[in-house]
Amino acid sequence: MKVKLSNNCLSLAGLLCRDTGYYLRQKGKTFFSQRIGTNVPPDGHWRFIVLCAELAHNGLYISDISVTRSELHEALTEARRVLVAQCLRLPVYHTRDILNLKTLFGL
Repeated sequence: MKVKLSNNCLSLAGLLCRDTGYYLRQKGKTFFSQRIGTNVPPDGHWRFIVLCAELAHNGLYISDISVTRSELHEALTEARRVLVAQCLRLPVYHTRDILNLKTLFGL
């Protein structure tokens, strides 16, 4: 997942929520999600994506996220949402798409 920071924020890295097992890291001027280790809850990846999408929706620190279909498929499959994962059609999902999936499928 790539994270695009808002104009109000110069840098954002580290844990956003301890329970997900993911954190943000910076590589050059781009920010990415990164797995902390092997002890990650099954739905941790999906919850981290949703957390970042909600932050982007608020717009204070993050302006948008982009998640490839393969990463989103992996996150939903890990979270045992296989039927939802099979419905993915877009090559890249952005903030609005993630929040729509969450609402549409009651995730």
